[in-house]
Amino acid sequence: MALITPKTPPGVMELLPRQQIAFQTMLDTIRRGYERFGFVPVETPVFESVDVLLTKSGGETEKQVYFVQSTGALQQNRKPELALRFDLTVPLARYVAEHERDLAFPFRRYQMQRVYRGERAQKGRFREFYQCDIDVIGKDSLPLHYDAEMPAVIAHVFNDLKVGDFTINLNNRKLLLGLLTAAGVAAPDRQALVLRELDKLDKVGRDAVATSLCEGEAGLERDAAERLLDQLGQAGDTDAVLARLRTLADRHPEIAAGLTELDTVVRGLRAFGVPEARFGLNLTIARGLDYYTGTVYETFLDACPGLGSVCSGGRYDNLASHYTKSRLPGVGISIGATRLFAQLQEAGLMDAAGAGTCQVLVTQMDPALLEAYFQIATVLRSAGINTEVQLEAAKIGRQLKYADRAGIPVVVLMGTDEHARGAVTLKHLASGIQREVPRAEMVAAVRAFFD
Repeated sequence: MALITPKTPPGVMELLPRQQIAFQTMLDTIRRGYERFGFVPVETPVFESVDVLLTKSGGETEKQVYFVQSTGALQQNRKPELALRFDLTVPLARYVAEHERDLAFPFRRYQMQRVYRGERAQKGRFREFYQCDIDVIGKDSLPLHYDAEMPAVIAHVFNDLKVGDFTINLNNRKLLLGLLTAAGVAAPDRQALVLRELDKLDKVGRDAVATSLCEGEAGLERDAAERLLDQLGQAGDTDAVLARLRTLADRHPEIAAGLTELDTVVRGLRAFGVPEARFGLNLTIARGLDYYTGTVYETFLDACPGLGSVCSGGRYDNLASHYTKSRLPGVGISIGATRLFAQLQEAGLMDAAGAGTCQVLVTQMDPALLEAYFQIATVLRSAGINTEVQLEAAKIGRQLKYADRAGIPVVVLMGTDEHARGAVTLKHLASGIQREVPRAEMVAAVRAFFD
């Protein structure tokens, strides 16, 4: 029988064990940061019913959805009833609407799970990837101060992740729609087309977006497209941009409403103690999904501008209205953990070859002492030290090489002489430090290597 060549499917991130540990450490850091702000965990199924998942996603998203179909349904030519989730926000809206009576509002949840999109396989884009979301859902209303809290949480988490300098870009879709209406783009369908093109600015650049606005379905005149991009491309510090926007507030009520919300979010961020260097206004941020209604966010690593946003989200006042008559406004933000990890690893900003989960390897120097090695391991484990025992007889050099490759920092060596003295030899592989200690002092001596 011919062998099948093993090959990882395109568009997924598959890691070696020590890389996986580094990725899990990153997820643990994000989880701790979310919980520090009072968010509680939730999980939803990997698939949702099609009518729930595609209610507010829009045509562009539907093209990327993976539909789930059983063999029996295919044989009967039935349309798919289920699809893999493409984000965690739409499933959250269904979850909150379904369990509304059992939840305490405002409902503050975090969710860290895989999502699936039919992306074209390319560097930095994944078909299966982790999203790490936080959302706050209100009952009847949700103050704008929650819109300020979202980026404050992300600033805290990114500082803990030690990713280097980053900038959280802020905008408001009401402000954007008001500017579009004032520029003569008033029809909702046409506005949606323009917003989707604007959302590509960081990926394809201004010239390409200007061309698509003129030659694509949006149908803008070249001069109108250039004026719009000039207006949205205003640069400067936050207060200067807000001041310039105030001169446009009387052109349309949506401009004034969006500006008021944006000003509230900025003041809230400052009150939360987020440094000015960590956030800024970017009027070109639109977000591609149709359910955002107010504040929107995108976060960029300053050292990797070509990567695109690694954390995004926004306010959605009407998402749950398709599943319940209750008014359940929400705001949320999501870290694209898989994409972030891949980029940090490539840039050397993430240690993906650090220690493994095991802290100590008890080597086997004499097979006759195997039971004694088991006893040593039991003592270490009882003290909370992750320990592995070498169960296969091998040359000591081979055992040390294994510990090094597996990322195990400390080894225990005990031959017949040490055993007779009631002692063990401990060796720290990275530093080469080696010392003999009584077995009664072994735990304290091992811990000293990690202090």
